[in-house]
Amino acid sequence: MNPLIPIMQERLAVLEPLRLDIRDDSGQHAGHAGARAGGGHFDMTIVSAQFAGKRLLERHRMVYDALGALMKQEIHALRINAKTPDEN
Repeated sequence: MNPLIPIMQERLAVLEPLRLDIRDDSGQHAGHAGARAGGGHFDMTIVSAQFAGKRLLERHRMVYDALGALMKQEIHALRINAKTPDEN
């Protein structure tokens, strides 16, 4: 497991996820500019009641805010599937 995943999980705990799956897809992007600079590529599914009533952009902003500075260097690309418990 990528050592960054537990750090991401810890930071995302603020969203009280009912489900949080993070997959490291960095190996599929070898040679890509972001990968050369050290940033990882991740795919995430997160289910949280805090997303209720929020539009997709707002949900993504909540995830970015929770991850904070990781989005500047350690995470180059992040695919987010953010749902409420009713959408799961």
